[in-house]
Amino acid sequence: MITREQTEADVQLMKRLNINAVRTSHYPNDPALQSILHSREVVVVGYLESVKVQFDVQNLVLVHGNRASVLSCPFPREMFRFQRRNAFRVRPLMRAAPVARLRHPDMPDTEFGLRVIDISIGGCALFLPDDVPMMNAGVVIAGVRMELDADTRLDVNLRLHHVTSLNSEARGLRLGFEFVRPGGDTLRTLQRFIDLTQKRGKMMALN
Repeated sequence: MITREQTEADVQLMKRLNINAVRTSHYPNDPALQSILHSREVVVVGYLESVKVQFDVQNLVLVHGNRASVLSCPFPREMFRFQRRNAFRVRPLMRAAPVARLRHPDMPDTEFGLRVIDISIGGCALFLPDDVPMMNAGVVIAGVRMELDADTRLDVNLRLHHVTSLNSEARGLRLGFEFVRPGGDTLRTLQRFIDLTQKRGKMMALN
């Protein structure tokens, strides 16, 4: 049984470390928890398979039952949905001809347009044709222009993580890239594109 003194010591340590979230499952049936956590803002984070849901709550109340205790609060005014990093990838519709325009590290004077194979909130895969020089894992390519569809354009920096071969008829390689420190606007645009692509794919499957 965790004592009040132990809980207070834990909370004080959390505050010194600038921790702003507590997993209440670590303090089961503790009536002192609410009186110790004097916080005006609480952020709730949950995971539904590959989707992260996050929202702010106010007027949090600890309600005790016969077998367990729960935290109760008014329904939030807004909720945020995030795709978990690298958890879900979509293949852009080929009719959109998605490409990434970049300067090859060994040929900086030449711009290449590489086809986007798939994309996630954390990175993308590009097709490298046999007639384009190889790139080394770890290289960072700055100023890449992602043209995903008529309405979605992104300027990003990419770091090459791995190179994999495709089938013998592909005549090229798959380059796995990570987005390097994407900004908030870029992440929101990516999430919107992923959501729309997923919905379009489901609609096409129904036809």
